[in-house]
Amino acid sequence: MKKISAKEFMNKVLAGVAMGIVVGLIPNAILGELFKYLSQYHDIFSTLNSVVVGIQFTVPVLVGVLIAMEFNMNPLQTVIVGTASFVGSGAASFLEDRWVLTGIGDLINTMITASIAVLLILVIQDKLKSLTIILLPILAGGTAGFIGILLLPYVQLLTTGLGHLINSFTNFQPIVMYVLIAAAFAIIVVSPISTVGLSMAIGFTGLAAGAANIGIIAGTWLLIVGAFRVNNSGVPIAVFLGAMKMLMPNLLKHPIMMVPLVLTSVVTSVIASFFKIEVTTEAAGFGLAGMVGPLSAMKFMDYGMTMNLVFIFLIFFVIPLVTAIIVHHLCTKVFKIYDPKIFIFLS
Repeated sequence: MKKISAKEFMNKVLAGVAMGIVVGLIPNAILGELFKYLSQYHDIFSTLNSVVVGIQFTVPVLVGVLIAMEFNMNPLQTVIVGTASFVGSGAASFLEDRWVLTGIGDLINTMITASIAVLLILVIQDKLKSLTIILLPILAGGTAGFIGILLLPYVQLLTTGLGHLINSFTNFQPIVMYVLIAAAFAIIVVSPISTVGLSMAIGFTGLAAGAANIGIIAGTWLLIVGAFRVNNSGVPIAVFLGAMKMLMPNLLKHPIMMVPLVLTSVVTSVIASFFKIEVTTEAAGFGLAGMVGPLSAMKFMDYGMTMNLVFIFLIFFVIPLVTAIIVHHLCTKVFKIYDPKIFIFLS
């Protein structure tokens, strides 16, 4: 068995996760809200919306399969990692006599389960001979999936604990609260934790919901600016359309990315707080994807239609973009905190 260093192993896992997230989430991120809107005019759009949402549910499987492909595994080994990842992700729950899909699951646990499955397969290799097709799915897939299910409640405690921490920010003075929540969500949007799931679990409303959304917006623009010059045009476009988590491996590999994310969110959120930007609880975890954030914020603004549009354009587009450009320039050219290459898409 060829020896693989821990760093090389982790890089392969992260590369598979990045690609799996893009493939699984992009269709719904780009077309989901559009199909929802058009469904009121024709039922075909309801069906199309079901299609893109259905693709999103396959993220755990896609992540597992693409991680296996990073290790050049054969078809049987690849699908075993994919199925184990799905089981360990928690994307489906067993209720009484049936399985129920509950979302894309926990990405952290998906990565852990896939890694366990890969390790087991690398250890077993061809030792099973003619019984490989019978025993490998049980020994590698079953074992990894079982361990994943056992670990899931403990891994989810990370999300729960983070939710309690962020919720405590609402006890601070309004502007401080706004800045802290925005900074937290600017980082979370590019982490394995779902911003939508977290904001819904916390139950953000009013200014807190607006702060979360502004943080995501600021983080998105920083990622776009950072990825613009070091990738082909497809990467920043994908980020703009909602695939911020495709750069999650970059954050895990280069934690210094949190510095420009936080700085951009702080400046943007301070300005947004003066306009008292609010969104609904459902929209808090969304950013620019489907224009959910800006459209929701419009409902709470009463400056008149024209001025509402002007302020939305400034707060959600101009200010975070300009801030991101300045922050990225200062961090890379002036203070040289990090190399621009840390934003190269890892695939």
